[in-house]
Amino acid sequence: MSRIPARFRALIRSRIIRRAAAMTTTVAWFLSTPVTAYAAPAEPKDAGPNPLPVVIGNLQTWLMSILAALATLFLVLAGVYWATAGGDPAQVDKAKGALKNALIGYGLAVLAPVLLQVVRGIVGG
Repeated sequence: MSRIPARFRALIRSRIIRRAAAMTTTVAWFLSTPVTAYAAPAEPKDAGPNPLPVVIGNLQTWLMSILAALATLFLVLAGVYWATAGGDPAQVDKAKGALKNALIGYGLAVLAPVLLQVVRGIVGG
């Protein structure tokens, strides 16, 4: 086991002390700052139901997010299936099917605003 020279031991000791002091200062600062979470909550306003354009806009955002997430999941699965196929034609077909599903999902995510515009036109919003 090699020995650490004295000058390096002093350097290491001073670094440890500086780090401990910095950590102690940081913790003390966080503990001394006031927390606004204990403030009294504001009175909630009863705004009533959202108007139809807001509901359709929220639905559009939600629908596009879910479709894009599912399409990304199928795209990742297609990549994993293809990478682990190892020349197996059944596994490659499975990967192609997952890739097709991912492309359909991305297409629906892109078309979601158009579809919801049709719904908005039918409903009269």
